[in-house]
Amino acid sequence: YAPWCAACQQIELTWESFAKESEHLGITVGKVDVTQEPGLSGRFFVTTLPTIYHANDGVFRRYRGSRTLEDLQGYVLERKWKAVEPVAGWRSPSSIMMHGMAGLFHLSGWIRQIHSYLTGTLGIHVWISYAIFFLATLLIGLFLGL
Repeated sequence: YAPWCAACQQIELTWESFAKESEHLGITVGKVDVTQEPGLSGRFFVTTLPTIYHANDGVFRRYRGSRTLEDLQGYVLERKWKAVEPVAGWRSPSSIMMHGMAGLFHLSGWIRQIHSYLTGTLGIHVWISYAIFFLATLLIGLFLGL
């Protein structure tokens, strides 16, 4: 989820109720703020918000059902998750490919922080910051090419 996401805000009360019932269901329910954990959004290949996953014994399945409390509980109690195809091997959050994707998301967050530091803290004009990143990208490319 993300704090600014309208769909996430709509499901928030339902999700909190589901989390309160999780002990009775024998499961653990959590939520991750993708603005605070960009690596996880990369690892789970989150393209829409909110995105719900069911994980059991290292096997991940994406929940695409209704977002009502009854349907979420039924998904677990009636073991409907067994009928859902697990996330494909290369797209699995535990695969090497998704570890790399998480790294790219971390890198993008790091670049954003540097840009904010250059423009906000040091007061450098935005276009100068862009020029610095352009030159850094060019120099790194030339170095790797050599």
